Amino acid sequence: MTATQRRGRRIMMSTGERDAFLTEQRTCRVATVSPDGRPHVSALWFAWDGTSLWLYSLTRSRRWAELRRDPRIAVVVDDGEEYGELRGVELSGTAVFVGEAPRTGGDCPELAVPEALFAAKNFQLAAMPHDGRHAWLRLTPDAIASWDFRKLPAG
Repeated sequence: MTATQRRGRRIMMSTGERDAFLTEQRTCRVATVSPDGRPHVSALWFAWDGTSLWLYSLTRSRRWAELRRDPRIAVVVDDGEEYGELRGVELSGTAVFVGEAPRTGGDCPELAVPEALFAAKNFQLAAMPHDGRHAWLRLTPDAIASWDFRKLPAG
């Protein structure tokens, strides 16, 4: 069950606003836990299916190794230049590895939707190109927080 946002309700995105925002944005920042407990943050492309965030990560990356050791993850997607334009979503929970690693295109029905979304959004293609270096992580968040400073009163 997803935790409910407590603070900032007046600037919180509605479910529809959040889904539209996550669908249109391309890049997120992924936080993982290093072996010594320090956070590690890296940028990554993603797809949102309305329930889960799908991350297409290099399998020979620090991020991948850290999530194999400790699957706790937090992700931020944000946008805006001026203070009054800032908006974003933070999702956190446990990363789940889905499909073959690295992904070469083998049959995996669970990846049909995220791969179609990702290919269209990031490559303007109907089918996912596989490079044999990336694989899929799914984050079905335990907690979601959002903000949209455009909802603040002017002045």
